[in-house]
Amino acid sequence: MDAALRRRLLGLAGLGVRARNAVVGVDQVRSAAQSGALRVALVAGDVSRHSRDKIVPMLTAKGILTVDGFTASELGGVAGREATAVIGIVDAQLAKGIRGALRPAGE
Repeated sequence: MDAALRRRLLGLAGLGVRARNAVVGVDQVRSAAQSGALRVALVAGDVSRHSRDKIVPMLTAKGILTVDGFTASELGGVAGREATAVIGIVDAQLAKGIRGALRPAGE
């Protein structure tokens, strides 16, 4: 993931957190996924194996798009925390914007 895409995705996630269109942390993301509200998840690659094992298999099983490649401090920075393992997007339009940013230009 290049730096521009990383900044854009973090910016969209931060916007979602501020607008309350996102949930922060493993427990809240798991809850949103179980209720069917979760659309996209941004997962930190440097969190503990326990945290990853708690969330990633569930997201995969539910067919939720998971975007990897962030640090816990980057995700925490946009969420107003020191660090966080995952940010989940629950707003359909914001999730559409994130998916659009991930598509190569021309698609």
